Amino acid sequence: MKACLLRTPARLENHPLEYTEIPAPAPKAGEVLVRVNVCGVCRTDLHVVEGELEARKSPVIPGHQAVGVVEKVGEMVAGLRVGARVGVPWLHRTCGTCEYCRSGRENLCDAAAFTGWTADGGFAEYVVAPEAFVYRIPEGFGDLEAAPLLCAGIIGFRCLRACGLQAGHVLGMYGFGAAAHVAIQVARHWGLRVLAFTRDAKHQQHARELGAEWAGTAAQAPPARLDAAIIFAPAGELVIEALKVMKKGGSVVLGGIHSTPIPAIEYPLIYDERVIRSVANNTRADGEDFLRVAVEIPIRTEVKLFPLHEANTALQEHKWGTIRGAAVLQA
Repeated sequence: MKACLLRTPARLENHPLEYTEIPAPAPKAGEVLVRVNVCGVCRTDLHVVEGELEARKSPVIPGHQAVGVVEKVGEMVAGLRVGARVGVPWLHRTCGTCEYCRSGRENLCDAAAFTGWTADGGFAEYVVAPEAFVYRIPEGFGDLEAAPLLCAGIIGFRCLRACGLQAGHVLGMYGFGAAAHVAIQVARHWGLRVLAFTRDAKHQQHARELGAEWAGTAAQAPPARLDAAIIFAPAGELVIEALKVMKKGGSVVLGGIHSTPIPAIEYPLIYDERVIRSVANNTRADGEDFLRVAVEIPIRTEVKLFPLHEANTALQEHKWGTIRGAAVLQA
């Protein structure tokens, strides 16, 4: 099969992904082989490729927003049949027995495996995944529309729930890329007022088109103080900017798996019961809940399509923020 293989993490300018031919994987017991039609490109893929996340498997095929069709099933697969349309997400498997898994917090499992980081992912013609950790793609979403839902959508949804907001509350979104352009649709559906903070004028315009009542840079004073903020951009200094415009008791939710360092925080910024918390990965329940909401709204994603062999280019455009919405690779 054709695949984009990462042998050694390196800056994208060096084109570290090698488009090559390798043997197709075979499903083991409880697993399915998925023929990939498309795979979304995520900032986490960028962190894996450039080495900001420590290498856990080498070589590895990145990609964790794969949409395709079940080609073959392993023994003990009970619910999926050949031909089923499914999505392969970030959470690849968990142990199922630790204190986190037993308490509904499988996203924190110490033994978890992750698609495209510790297990081969979807920047390829085929990917293997445990039946228990793939999602059926709802009718009404084409493959291209569905791909960004599988990580950008799910993690944004978990961030929104972590904010604990109600209709009428003011939410700030810092960074307006793939995750934010999905999350804002959920936020507006829930009756939240959204203020978007992003450097790029075209992303500010995109945010307004999707229902933000204001869009500007983090250095600008917003028209209202925030009840909560989600930081999608991997920039630690944005924590300080969000705290400066946060109401008492508000929360700053960090939606990324990697960030630059957070500068020293003066105590008055977190006094009055302001909270800083991270969101780590997601549970399968997050994905199932989000996909139900996505159908209800319905979510509409905007994508830029790249052929699989241009994965380095897609990641580079993602890195520099030139893509409106999400980048998607077509196998």
